[in-house]
Amino acid sequence: MSMDEIIDECKTFYLAGHETTSLLLTWIMFLLSTYPEWQEKLREEVLRECGKEIPVGDALNKLKLVNMFILETLRLYGPVTLIQRKASSDLELGSIRVPKDTILTTPIKTIHRDKEIWGEDADEFKPQRFENGVTRASKHPNAFLPFSSGPRACIGQNFTMIEAKVVFAMILQRFSISLSPKYVHAPTDVFTIRPRYGLQVVLKSL
Repeated sequence: MSMDEIIDECKTFYLAGHETTSLLLTWIMFLLSTYPEWQEKLREEVLRECGKEIPVGDALNKLKLVNMFILETLRLYGPVTLIQRKASSDLELGSIRVPKDTILTTPIKTIHRDKEIWGEDADEFKPQRFENGVTRASKHPNAFLPFSSGPRACIGQNFTMIEAKVVFAMILQRFSISLSPKYVHAPTDVFTIRPRYGLQVVLKSL
């Protein structure tokens, strides 16, 4: 690789590995604050499986509710709103002919809230929809796309999930979270989904 290519890859890793994960944790904090009943259930699970220790190894795998909560956060507020691919050859998608070099855009944000795929409650926050795994959460096994899919899926998706679970669990061990009265809910799409006016929360030490 040339030096320019290495620099470009470093920029990609920074954007994909830092900003998106921090935004995921931001929306997790928002939803924790919005649904206190889930916050209590999740804290009970974390304390049961991890105690007050830093979650590692097998303990992380036992955090089923935490995992469901993160997946539903990614569905409703996944940081990446779309993915694009260039057709490397002429191809057909159903009855549509796609010429070589066509740029194909997949609108992740739209798919994740499609009622035909997720049901009439597609706009509602329901982590239990992931109770039986990702492929059974919707009417199509590949409808969940926060990390894309297939051979070009995000190389860091497993690391991201582990990172999010650890931070999430450690916050639940130490704090209760509520929304500040100053918070204004205004998700905005600037390549990634972020709170337009920031996220103001109140942390109470446990």
